[in-house]
Amino acid sequence: MDVNRLDLLRELAERGSVTAVAEATARTPSAVSQQLKVLEREAGMPLTERSGRGLVLTSAGHALARSAADVAIALERATALWDEFRNDPSGEVTLLTFPTIGAALLPGVITELESVSGLVLRATDLDPELAEFADLTSEYDIVLAHTMPGVLPWGGRGLRAVPLLTEPLDIGLRADHRLAGRSHLLATDLVDETWLGVPSGYPFERILHAIEQEGGKRVHVSQRFSDMRIMEAFIEAGLGIAFLPRITSGTVPPGIVLKPVRGVAAARQIVALVRPDVAERLAVRTVLDVLVARAARLEQAYGHPSRGGRSVAES
Repeated sequence: MDVNRLDLLRELAERGSVTAVAEATARTPSAVSQQLKVLEREAGMPLTERSGRGLVLTSAGHALARSAADVAIALERATALWDEFRNDPSGEVTLLTFPTIGAALLPGVITELESVSGLVLRATDLDPELAEFADLTSEYDIVLAHTMPGVLPWGGRGLRAVPLLTEPLDIGLRADHRLAGRSHLLATDLVDETWLGVPSGYPFERILHAIEQEGGKRVHVSQRFSDMRIMEAFIEAGLGIAFLPRITSGTVPPGIVLKPVRGVAAARQIVALVRPDVAERLAVRTVLDVLVARAARLEQAYGHPSRGGRSVAES
């Protein structure tokens, strides 16, 4: 069986429609359908069936799609072994980051990788909802993702999740706020405040719901933003309070203080998501090693309070 056609079957299993596969692989839907029909003839049994206007995999199709993933891993592993033999982690690696970790981590990563001859890291940013991170691994070699502890929206997808860091989320307050002098805050301190929230589906929203449960009442969310810089501007203007990342938000404006919250699990986990076949590539493994090392340094550097414009009490 042709490896490229097997990969199309795998893409259909992951993306769910011929149209989505066509868009991801720069083909027309008819070309994808034709290649799948050829694969069916090679397999000697139906691999897809009609469901409404689209195609879905049969049980045989699902089984072969899983085998396609194994084939892809084996091929990448063989290539990686040869690259290791030649000591040559060259090639282009594509990476998608969300904004805050990208600003905090990637400049140092790219600077360090400049010493690796022939390896090029192409990075871009996006701030998707939790459920979208896994889908993006089909388009990028490495996807930097974040989620709340214990929440795994990419579970069951067969992806490798490389831990980078666990980041506390503090309460951002204007420096003259009535709570600014506290060493830490409780949910009951926060439920009567005006909040700046995040769009529905973003991780921080779950912690705000926990604040409501612990504090015994719903909070008032006046505005919703995904950009931390906008959040900081509104906090500094006295227009609300919000969760701010302790490590990746960098140096917050001098008019803002950060305070830890107790009684609620306020943290996020940051990981690098990689498809298992892609993870075999030496160039990708090289980038992942640098990401892990740089993230450890970043976590260690911000493990203590009061850096730059911050005022962070010990958790």
